[in-house]
Amino acid sequence: MAEDEKSKAFEDGLEMRRKVLGPDYVARQFHDPDDFTAPFQQWATECAWGKVWNRPGLSLRERSLITLAQCIALNRPNEVKVHLRGAVRNGVTRAELQELCLHSFLYCGGPASLDAFHTIKAALPEIEALERAADDKGT
Repeated sequence: MAEDEKSKAFEDGLEMRRKVLGPDYVARQFHDPDDFTAPFQQWATECAWGKVWNRPGLSLRERSLITLAQCIALNRPNEVKVHLRGAVRNGVTRAELQELCLHSFLYCGGPASLDAFHTIKAALPEIEALERAADDKGT
């Protein structure tokens, strides 16, 4: 998609995606796009981030918790890690993350919950350090 062809939803989605996941993550996703992955990035940014994450009715914090719960239910540790940063950026606490994993055990099963615990435990220190560094820079 050429720069002048980008929709308002895409531009709104890009802004929201940067706000939630961090500008560094978004830049990596769009770095050196190829014909195979570029359409996915465009679609995800326009539809998911531009049209759904920008809707009224739920706070970004609530959307982050819901998204993490769905990623846990689907047992998608890579997506848990991606959306964990968004949850931290949106104010979700360590205690809430722990409760989310415990609650997920009841409805998603032990293996999915355990994978989420391991993923979050391993990723959280780095994410918290990245966010502290960003705060120190004033971003």
